[in-house]
Amino acid sequence: MNPNEPIHVNEDSFDIAVLKSPVPVLVDFWATWCGPCKMIAPILDEIAREQGEKVRVAKIDVDQNQALAARFNIRGIPTMILFQNGEPKETIVGLTGKQAIVSKLEALSAAA
Repeated sequence: MNPNEPIHVNEDSFDIAVLKSPVPVLVDFWATWCGPCKMIAPILDEIAREQGEKVRVAKIDVDQNQALAARFNIRGIPTMILFQNGEPKETIVGLTGKQAIVSKLEALSAAA
């Protein structure tokens, strides 16, 4: 697994990949038919490349993982939830700029 690329997570791998991760995880809830999801994907790829070892980016297809979407009350996509130490710390809903996402990641790292 390359830490500089987003990982695809499903209901079977979620607990290990996200909740037990030693680093914060930015989880992107998305779907193949979602236009804004496609627009934010390259931004998340960039963040994964640049943050590397500090933050993991995980992607969850809500159509294939409806139980996870329901578990975290996902009502619209894209929705990103930032997990740290197994807990959801920050939620970002909708198409968001790279700097806004990075700022939230940095604020969380600073608070840790």
